[in-house]
Amino acid sequence: EEPEVVSMTDNCVRRLKELHTKEPSAKGNMLRLSVEAGGCSGFQYTFSLDSKENADDRVFEKNGVKLVVDNVSYDFVKGSTIDYAEELISSAFVVSTNPSAVGGCSCKSSFMVK
Repeated sequence: EEPEVVSMTDNCVRRLKELHTKEPSAKGNMLRLSVEAGGCSGFQYTFSLDSKENADDRVFEKNGVKLVVDNVSYDFVKGSTIDYAEELISSAFVVSTNPSAVGGCSCKSSFMVK
């Protein structure tokens, strides 16, 4: 049985490639998605750039860029889609759809588990 993947939109991939180009030190870095307790709805997403894979990471790749999610966080985000949202106030990586979440917050970085 195929595990439920965490996918990246074209916008997300484009932004990661831009970061690699602008910041030579970030070249080859992966986007790391973690879920932590906190935020306005119980759990929150955190994104960071990481240069190393850990033994318990799940790796998802698209067009040469990688997204890594640790095993614990994966349970909260399997089947999700990661996007790069560009808005007037701020631009950021966001989880645009998450089948495991319910009732998230308008900040898009916090959610409740079903």
